[in-house]
Parts: sequence; C-alpha cells; structure tokens
Amino acid sequence: MLKEMLLSIRSAKRIGQTSLAANKLVLRWLINRKSGEDQLPILLRDTMQDLGATYIKLGQLVASSPTLFPQEYVDAFQSCLDQTTPLPFSTIQPILEEQLGAKLKTQFKFIDEKPLASASIAQVHAAQLITGEHVVLKVQKPGVKELLETDFHFLQVATQLIDLINPKAWKSSIIDIVEEIRNGMLEECDFLQEADNIEEFRDFLSQANIDHVVVPEVYRKLSTKKVLVMERFYGVPLADLDGVRDICGDPEFALLQALDAWFMSLRQCQHYHADLHAGNVMMLNDGRIGFIDFGIVGRLSTSTWEGITSLAVCVPNEDFDGLALALTKIGATKDEVDLKVFANDLEAFWSQVSNDNTSTSEDPDSIWRAMMVTFSTISARHGIRFPREFTLLIKQFLYFDRYIRVLAPDVDMFDADRLDMMQLAG
Repeated sequence: MLKEMLLSIRSAKRIGQTSLAANKLVLRWLINRKSGEDQLPILLRDTMQDLGATYIKLGQLVASSPTLFPQEYVDAFQSCLDQTTPLPFSTIQPILEEQLGAKLKTQFKFIDEKPLASASIAQVHAAQLITGEHVVLKVQKPGVKELLETDFHFLQVATQLIDLINPKAWKSSIIDIVEEIRNGMLEECDFLQEADNIEEFRDFLSQANIDHVVVPEVYRKLSTKKVLVMERFYGVPLADLDGVRDICGDPEFALLQALDAWFMSLRQCQHYHADLHAGNVMMLNDGRIGFIDFGIVGRLSTSTWEGITSLAVCVPNEDFDGLALALTKIGATKDEVDLKVFANDLEAFWSQVSNDNTSTSEDPDSIWRAMMVTFSTISARHGIRFPREFTLLIKQFLYFDRYIRVLAPDVDMFDADRLDMMQLAG
C-alpha cells in the first residue's frame, strides 16, 4: 500500500515536470515559428534530453529508426546516441559510499572524478585498486530506476489510451515498443545481473577455445546492484579505422574475429551481446577484441532461431516466398497473412533498393542494411509484429553492417562458412 502511495506521489510530481517541459517546448516552438524558424525536431530533442533517462532512450529509438520517423527527426536525435551530460562527482560519490561502505577507502587507491563515459542510466569512472589493478567503476545514477518506473507507468497509461482511441495502434506496435524499452532499461539497472552476463560469456569463450576475443574481469566482492567494478580495457573502438590499423594493421581480420565469435555465441552461449554499438566493441592494444557492457543481452527461442537461419538462406538467394514465410513464423499476428502478397511486397522493395544502390554508387547504406531496417515496416503492414528477441538481433546485424562498411567493405556477413556455422550451431 505504501509503495503504491509513493508511486502515485512520484507519478504526480513527474507528470507535473513533464507537463511543464512540454509547455516550454510549445512556447519555444511558437516563438521560433513566429520568427520564421521551424526547429521542432531540435527543440523536441533538447526537451527529451532534459527530461532524463527514459526520454533519452526514446530519443535513441528515433535516431535509430529512419523508416519509422521523418529524416529531420532522425538527424536531430543523433546526439542521443552519444554521451549524455555527466553528473558531477559530488552526486556520484554518495552512491559509491552507500554501496561500497568502508571498501571505498580500504580497497581503492584512486578514483578519477572525471568520468570516462556517461550514459542515460550510469556513468563510468577510472580507478586503481590498492593491489595495483586498473579498473573502471560503472555507477548507476541516483534515482534512475525510480524515475524509469514512474515514466513508464505514465507512458503505459498513455499508450493504452491511444490503443482505445485507435484500435489500429496494435499494428504499429506502440504498446510493444514502450514495453520493450521498459523491460530493457529496468534489466540494465541490475548490475549484478550484468556481472552474471559477463561471466557466462567468458565461460562460452573458454569452452569454445576462443582466446582472441575477451570480456573484462568482474570484481565480484566490490560489485553491487548499483556499482559494477571491472577490469579496465585499453584500446580503440572497432569502428576507428585508423586506430585499428595502428594496432593490428589488418582491420578486416579483426572484424571477422569479432563477427565469428558473436555468431557462435548465438547458439553456444546462454545469451548473446545485444548492444554492439561502436563504444562496446574494442580493438585492444594487445591485438585482441574486447566486448564490454553486457547490460543488454538477447536470448533466442527455437522458433526465432529457425526463422533467422531461414532468413540467412533466403536473403542472398532472393527467395521472397521463403522470406515471407520465415518472417511470418518469427512474428505474431492476429490475422491470417496472405503470403503471396507479402512476398510480392518484399520483392518490390528489394528491386527498388537494388536499383537505388546501382544508380547511386556513393550511397552509404548497403542493400542488406536498408532491407533489414524496412522489414518491420512492411511486416506491420501485414499485421505482423516481431518479438523483442528478433528486433534486438536485427539491431546487432545493423551494427555489424556499419563496421563492415568501415573496416571491410568486401566482407559478406552471411557467407557460406558463416551460414554453415549457423546451421551446425542449430
């Protein structure tokens, strides 16, 4: 009862803050319109960043979904994918003192007050243990979990109202998108679960005899639900072409090592890394590949795995009937899907993208990326919605496609050997 009362109080206060921010947004927009400027995408982005973790994550969704949102919004929200404004160490220190207690003085020789990175949920500080090891502390920002629960409570009510007003909202998966983001962000708030994820992935690497890909060591005795202490990796992001060349001289080989290890993890590990943006895959100074930040991981059901392997075969063979069937098996639908019409839509889209890429040699997007990004849009038109595990997986394919275009443009993500690997793993 008390918890419900506190949630109601927090909700009322947060709704007031959100309403005030929205009113300021409208006022700024009207002033700009009066002066002949229409900067709504930028104003909306700034407002969402000011509102904090939940809305920054929604901004990341906008920035990553060029088929769902107008291009001017996608462009404006790109900054949500970068570092957020860090909190001062005076705000972070009480969290460390609360979570680590006396260990903060007895186990740490030094903690850098200037953060290495800052994200919507946590920020990272470099440190050194009294035993000499260089580590990083991932510290959860104060009140972030409560803020998320309050925001998503409001957003769930809002989306349910939208669903009542517009019954077709189910097809656009508004409710599912909000629920997916909520579950993912709340999962990220448990750093002990992230520690489990890292150690499970290390076990996979050991059992598969993979020594060229590593994950950081976790210092369990110093870690809590809100503070994660890990080995510090030194290197460059995998997408840093010049940096990778300085270390290993062969960016393509480095990418293939990372790609193949990740493909193996899809079935040989209890989970796979599901947040492979540029900051989370590193070329270490010793030439190994480092995977960091296991706050978001994916787990594949048998049906989704079978659908993925079918996709991997159908896409290069341009088998649109098979592609339509595979996507229907992966997704859920309330209505019976006309597979022939669905296949024709996929084929028409493929033809359009192929022609665009042929006529525009400098187009930065590959046919594969453009097709994968648009799957959800075409499928939604036929009443199909995909489970979170599938959308997470597709997102990782898009990340790897970006790396391929930078580091190894001649590499085929789904070549024959890799397809064999997927089939054998299944």
